[in-house]
Amino acid sequence: MFTAEERARLRSDLLEYAARDPRISGGAITGSAAGEREDRWSDIDLAFGVSNPADLPKVLSDWTFRMYDQHLALHHLDVKSGAWIYRVFLLPDTLQVDLAFVPATEFRALAPTFRLVFGEANESRHVPPPLPADIIGLGWLYALHARTCIARRKLWQAEYMISGVRDNALALACIRHGLPAVHGRGMDQLPSEVTEPFEGSFIRQLDTAELSRALRVVIQGLLSEIRNVDEELAGRLHEALTWLSEPPH
Repeated sequence: MFTAEERARLRSDLLEYAARDPRISGGAITGSAAGEREDRWSDIDLAFGVSNPADLPKVLSDWTFRMYDQHLALHHLDVKSGAWIYRVFLLPDTLQVDLAFVPATEFRALAPTFRLVFGEANESRHVPPPLPADIIGLGWLYALHARTCIARRKLWQAEYMISGVRDNALALACIRHGLPAVHGRGMDQLPSEVTEPFEGSFIRQLDTAELSRALRVVIQGLLSEIRNVDEELAGRLHEALTWLSEPPH
């Protein structure tokens, strides 16, 4: 396990290396460190603008070589969002290093957790939270498939779908409470009166009766959150969702 001191040294090393790279137009610390919420388990999140978009593949290649050669990375993966490429590395001490690259014309803060260290950045353009209507749609879609999986005796897939209903219902609650709604980031900050009704939706054993019980609980929680967003829509969905909560025959 890495130490906070080792993490800080590596972050400084990467920022210094970036500042010397003439292809990099600007560098920023992002994530929990930028928001002064870093703790013992936080990873490294850095973002870089690339002056010439044509250089982006070579910049990625060079930085990837350095992470393996100098910092002994074990593996990496890419997460793409718009013009951004987030290359995520796993180091032997379990430290996660997220290096985001984007053409300089799109280098900007996408969230409040962005602290420019060197160079220039464009005007901030924060990504809006997901739309409640989209989350509601995913909620009932997961519920529909959960019941179908139970009927087909696809028990592992049913468990996955029930978890999806719960995740989307709690994402709705996060939006209602002004909390981050993506990747469960705001769930632990929700009031206990919101989360407690969902505790009964966790699967205790993998059989159809237990899965049906958990699905009933999570559907009631989803309907409750939909009512807080759109009471008329909740009324329209109520009968269908209640039917989905009945054990299949």
